[in-house]
Order: sequence, then C-alpha cells, then structure tokens
Amino acid sequence: MGIPPLNRRQVLAGLGGAAVAGSLGFATLGTGADALASGADVRVRYWNLFSGGDGANMIAMLDAFRAEHPGIAVKDSTLQWGNPFYTKLAMAAAGDRAPELGVMHLGRVAGFSPGRLLDPWDEALLAKYGVRKADYNPVLWNRGVIDGKLYALPLDIHVQLCFYRKDVLKKADLLGDDGRMIQVTSTDQWFDVLKKARKVQKKGLQTIGLWTNDQNFQWWFFVAFYTQLGGQWFNDDTPANTEVLFDADKATQVLEFFRQHVTDGYVIPGAPTGEQFINGAPFTWEGNWSVPVFSGAKLDYGATPLPPVFGKPATHAESHSFVLPHQANRGGATNEAAHQLAAYIVQHAQQWAAGGHIPAYTPTLSTAAYKKLTPQNEYASAMDHQATEPKVWFAGSTGVLAQDLGPMVVSSTMGSAKPASVAQRMKKELAKLLASKNPMDGTTAAQGGAVA
Repeated sequence: MGIPPLNRRQVLAGLGGAAVAGSLGFATLGTGADALASGADVRVRYWNLFSGGDGANMIAMLDAFRAEHPGIAVKDSTLQWGNPFYTKLAMAAAGDRAPELGVMHLGRVAGFSPGRLLDPWDEALLAKYGVRKADYNPVLWNRGVIDGKLYALPLDIHVQLCFYRKDVLKKADLLGDDGRMIQVTSTDQWFDVLKKARKVQKKGLQTIGLWTNDQNFQWWFFVAFYTQLGGQWFNDDTPANTEVLFDADKATQVLEFFRQHVTDGYVIPGAPTGEQFINGAPFTWEGNWSVPVFSGAKLDYGATPLPPVFGKPATHAESHSFVLPHQANRGGATNEAAHQLAAYIVQHAQQWAAGGHIPAYTPTLSTAAYKKLTPQNEYASAMDHQATEPKVWFAGSTGVLAQDLGPMVVSSTMGSAKPASVAQRMKKELAKLLASKNPMDGTTAAQGGAVA
C-alpha cells in the first residue's frame, strides 16, 4: 500500500494554518542565471533563506561553482527566513513544483515528512563528488538520517557562544596565559567571574547580555545548560519518543541560574545586547553570526562555547543543511547536478566560516586557513559538544517547541513566574506535544494551530 500524499490543507495546518498562507509571496529571487538564458545544459533551482552577510557569502560560493561548472546553471532564490520559507517549500513539494535543492534547519527535518515532502540523498552520488559520511561528525550526520536514509546534508553548525571583551577581562585578571578567558566549570565560579568583571567595567553598562526577554535565545540557552546537566527529553529506546523523561529538578536548576543574573544585577532586561558589548560590556551570549559584526567593529574580543557551569561541556547548536524537496520525477541530470552543487558548497565552506559558522565538513576544520580564523578557531570544539533539541516533529528553528516553551523560560528569567513552577509547566507541555500528531505525516487528519 502506497503512502498517501499530502494535500494543501494538511500542509497549511502543519505550518500554522491560514495565518501563514498569506506569507507565501515573500520570496525574493536571486541573481542566478536561468539555463535557457545562459545556454547551460542543466538547470538547478536552489531555494535558501540566507540574507545579509550569509547571503553574500552564499552568493560568492555559488558564483565560484558557476565559474567552474558552466554546464550547470544555478537559479538561486532567497526567501524570507522562518515559517514563510518553510511554508513555501512545503507547498511546492506537495504540489510537485519544488526546486531541485533547498536549505533547511536540521532540527526541522523530522517534522517535514521525510519521504513525502523530502527525498533522500543518494550517498553514492555524494561520494562521487567527494562527500562521505566519514567526513562528518557522526552525531551531526546521524541527525539527518530518518528510517535509515539520509534526508539532510549538513553545511554547518551554528552555535550560541560566550563573547567576551579581552580588554575588560585583562583588567579583571580573567585572562589566561594564552590570552583567552579563564576556564569556568561551576556556577559559583561563573558568578565570581561576573563579579570581578563588574568591578572594572564601564559604568552604565550591563555586565552580560542574555537576551532575557527573547523567547528564542532563552530557549536556546536552556537547551544548552539542561544538556550540560545530562537532562533528557524523551525515551530513546524502541519505540522511541513515546515517554516524557524531562527532569523538572534539573530544569529548575537551569532556570534559577538564569534568574540569578537578573536578581544580582548583571543584566539590564531589554538592553540591546550587541550594542552594549560594542560599547564595552564585558560579556554577551550571542549566536556565532555576531562574529562579523564584532570583528567589523574592530573589538578586542574572544568567543568560547557557553561556559560548562554544570560540569559537562555543551552549547546549543543548530545546522543549516541541504535538502532535496520532493519531486515526483526526481532523477536524471538535474538531480545529479543538485548533488554536485551541494557537495561543492560543503567542501568549499571556508567562505562560509567567515560568517562565524562552523563548517560541517570536518576536513575544513584542519586546514591552515581555518585555524588562522579568530575567534572561530577558539570555539570550533563546539562541534564535539552539541546541545540539540530532541529529534521530534515539533522541534527545530522557529518550531512549536521553541514557540511554546521559550516564553515559559522568559517568564522565569524575568521574574513573573517561579522557576520550579515553570519547570513543571514545561514538563506538562512536553507531554501534550508528544501526544499530538504531526499534521504533515500524511496519515492523520489536518490539525489546527501553529504546528511546524
């Protein structure tokens, strides 16, 4: 018996219903040459969500590919980041109008109906163009494997980092002989570091930027420190993801840790974290995409994975990954060209690393060129200590898990709810989500609500 296809109503429900249907028109096309116009033999349509510096770096890599492969015309289109992008990609796949190649956050793959909205990669074709499983961190590679098939080819991991001002920390005697921030392995030691930094910092600035009222950042930070404590989400045994194993006591520890930054006066809730750091604040916790901003400001700074205050190194990580949106007749020259393009970009990610991302293709990390990148070479070890969301359909960037639990973390950090009560609410919400069905799995009726 064949797998029933997804209809338009199921796809819209799976991505937030009618509210996002109107956002399908937010695509802006790239400048890639059309095959008919260029005279190339094969055309690859490629949809991505990269703007700003990432967009410029991606275009540079695409242009390099075009120059080396004139027989393949790449038509790149940049769409609005977030649910508008995923909605348009899902609708195109369901309606057999999908591009040959797309980009997706790895955490979203499990919920994107692999086998219905996504086609699996041909690992033999990838190997033909130089990319193999052995070239990847095994944990990262396996996150893209669903039911034994590879559905996502990681380009990078992007991580949450502890940025620090070397000029300020030097005054506080918080730099080691290597010129980097001293090692921190406990919450007491961390708050001692903040106390010492506050004594020498500029007046009127916060000591650390934590994005205290931002649900996404607060959620990402929670995932990191909960993982440091060895916290679990759901069961891993067979059948997996059928039982909630969330530890409310460990969650409470993390939430109390966040809250203390506010009660002890180390943060200014609502303050512009990046601007404060540029102006002299000793610390800020930000995504690695802030590297070009801080480097462009010519700051004397460093960046390390989030401090292992609970003993076990772990920092939140997501991944931009290449996917093959479902095509009814996928195959032939266009499909091979899509594999070739993805493999090329993965292997030429030195340009991508300039944006702060850690290349997923591990041979890049050992090159002399990458090792010279600062502060990238300071936090490359995050590849081996990734804290990720559980591999469930409601997880991933801008997914339901962050939308539902992120505001709860904010309420605890900001003081409108007690950490212990918030931890219990989080556990109840996880049970609710686990009992719900993925409306894009092709076997259930469409559900209401903002389901990603």
